[in-house]
Amino acid sequence: MSNFDFGADRRTVLMGATASAALLVTRAPVLAADDMANVKRAIADGHAASVKRVQDWIALPSIAAEKRNTQEGAAYMRQLALDAGFQKAEVVQTTGCPGVYATFDAGAPKTLGLYFMYDVKQFDPKEWTSPPLEGRIVDKPGFGKIMVGRGATNQKGPEATFLAAMHAMRAAGHKLPVNLVLVAEGEEEIGSPHFAEIAHRPDIMAALKKTIGIFMPSNSQGPTGSVEITLGAKGIAELELVSSGQAWGRGPTQDIHSSLKAAVDSPAWHLVEALQTLVSADGNKVAVDGWYENVAPLTQHQKDLIAATARANPEADVMKQLHISHWIDNLPYEKAMERLASQPTINIEGLVAGYTGPGGKTILPGRAVAKVDCRLVPNQTRAEAEAKLRAYLKKKGFGDIEVNVTGGYDPTETDENSAIIKAETATYKALGQTPTMIPRSAGSWPGVVFTGAPLRLAAGHFGMGYGTGAHAPDEFFLVESTNPRLAGMDDAAMSYVHFLHQIAAMA
Repeated sequence: MSNFDFGADRRTVLMGATASAALLVTRAPVLAADDMANVKRAIADGHAASVKRVQDWIALPSIAAEKRNTQEGAAYMRQLALDAGFQKAEVVQTTGCPGVYATFDAGAPKTLGLYFMYDVKQFDPKEWTSPPLEGRIVDKPGFGKIMVGRGATNQKGPEATFLAAMHAMRAAGHKLPVNLVLVAEGEEEIGSPHFAEIAHRPDIMAALKKTIGIFMPSNSQGPTGSVEITLGAKGIAELELVSSGQAWGRGPTQDIHSSLKAAVDSPAWHLVEALQTLVSADGNKVAVDGWYENVAPLTQHQKDLIAATARANPEADVMKQLHISHWIDNLPYEKAMERLASQPTINIEGLVAGYTGPGGKTILPGRAVAKVDCRLVPNQTRAEAEAKLRAYLKKKGFGDIEVNVTGGYDPTETDENSAIIKAETATYKALGQTPTMIPRSAGSWPGVVFTGAPLRLAAGHFGMGYGTGAHAPDEFFLVESTNPRLAGMDDAAMSYVHFLHQIAAMA
């Protein structure tokens, strides 16, 4: 949710590795040649159906923040799982939005866990060059045919591509080499407040405990074709800070004429003052008491991983992707990347008060709201961040400011020597890629539900393919690539076939 988009996958911080000259899925030795050819042919034969599957899914936006299609989104996800071959799939109700639990029994010795999210961020059609729910196919010079739509890369495109691999294996008469346990949610974009209710239901937790680890399908290629493996992600606390005349006991309890400001306090200025106390004058360092006391510093090995990834990605290219010209505090590139991975933040997502439409409307608002996210690193926790934020505001004289936490979770970490990370590495190399690793993504996903107690499983992301624009207008997913370094949808589907076999071959 609300993740840093570095030009490919919203859950990727720094796209790593030197790209191969071409994506040659036929170089992978994981499958026998005949099986590989049959599956690859089935993927190609099913291409049109696979594309339509993504488009149809995009056409049904499930938006938890708007309470839009929450039940319908879960029912649709359940049917997608059944259509792909899962023998059992059910909608799991929670105290919030429902999710989905599905299993595929291949009679295999090993079981792999899958995490899907099917909710998407809000969108304003006026900001898009094509309708955000259409999934229109357009040409993008230097890349190929892309699909534009909300959820195209985050995360419906790569997830539907994994489902396409399952459809193709069945069509080719190729038995899945591993069993699958799928857990999916419709609240990732609001901080997964009820996902643990799904994953920790006793029978679901028992099934997950049998897995080798959990993976989420992703478009993990950068625009040059490079790939990198993330070994974790920052946690997040997403919240609203609300200043109101009613709670403050000063200022109006509803909007009044702005001429009265000469005699009446402003809840909006009160909120601005409270926000400024949370950070240093430049906004770059958190000022909340005790915010850094549990922050684990990067190890030298983690710094080395970051340095290797930075070397593989020219600074000028990265700045161009991000539309920036300077790093924070004018830091050197590598130090900025270390800071990106290692530092917690308090960020203002949006400010809402009074009138924001065309022209002016001379009012003194009775209420002002700041939408805020706090990114957390090991060994911080969401509960700790919330408690410290509340205590600090009260200490500074802003105890009247409401702190409404809407979602979030702790950071997540996975050992680079775990079986699932080794399988990712081996598969990428078999596909002609040389991946690099980073300690954690600056963005967030609820991986701690798996990596933390009581499951304590390895968890990460995998997948070829390219897409960008998560949370933004004109989000897209590369469907048919004309760039020899980038995988289109079919080659990305084949990468999942290889990955499943690599998992099955792990000792």
